[in-house]
Amino acid sequence: MSIDQPDLSTPSGTARLVRREMHSSRAVASVVTAVPLIGGCLVLLLEAVLRAVGDEPFLLDLDAAAARIGALPGGVPASLLGAGSVLLLVVGALLLLLAVLPGRRSRYAIPDDRAAVVVDAEVVASSLARRARIAAGVGPEQVLVTVGRTAVRVQVRPTSGIPVDADAVRTAVADDLHRSGVTPEPRIAVVVTDTGVIGQ
Repeated sequence: MSIDQPDLSTPSGTARLVRREMHSSRAVASVVTAVPLIGGCLVLLLEAVLRAVGDEPFLLDLDAAAARIGALPGGVPASLLGAGSVLLLVVGALLLLLAVLPGRRSRYAIPDDRAAVVVDAEVVASSLARRARIAAGVGPEQVLVTVGRTAVRVQVRPTSGIPVDADAVRTAVADDLHRSGVTPEPRIAVVVTDTGVIGQ
């Protein structure tokens, strides 16, 4: 039995592979959710079969369980009911968010005719930091680049007494992004700090 792999010789196969690499899998959440549900259904099925043939319950008496559920919230402390409700609300919200949100990883696709190229945000940040450092004329430790899903933030600490042209840094970073062809192309924000560095 073979696993269906995307055909990289076609654009659609490459696009599927890139999408799979750029979005987190929901497999773990699906398994964690499905295993307790399947276990509960199997227990209920076993108990229903045992009851149908007239045997004693194995783990759960269905009549007693139904009576307890029907008697709620009577006999249960309010604090326990509140905690259980909050827990169910949090779990439900998490599952809903996992189902609705795209789950995009901090990765970027680089167009290539022969292969599917996906790079981590750290790789993009390193390249942009180098270009920003050269454009600003500062040392490596004076530039901090943060790459998010939709924005790039470049923070430059200038050398004392030497001004930094923020527009030139922005142009250099934008040129590097354009040359690499990363998609989606993020917005660029350049921040030049007020405090400088001595002796760089």
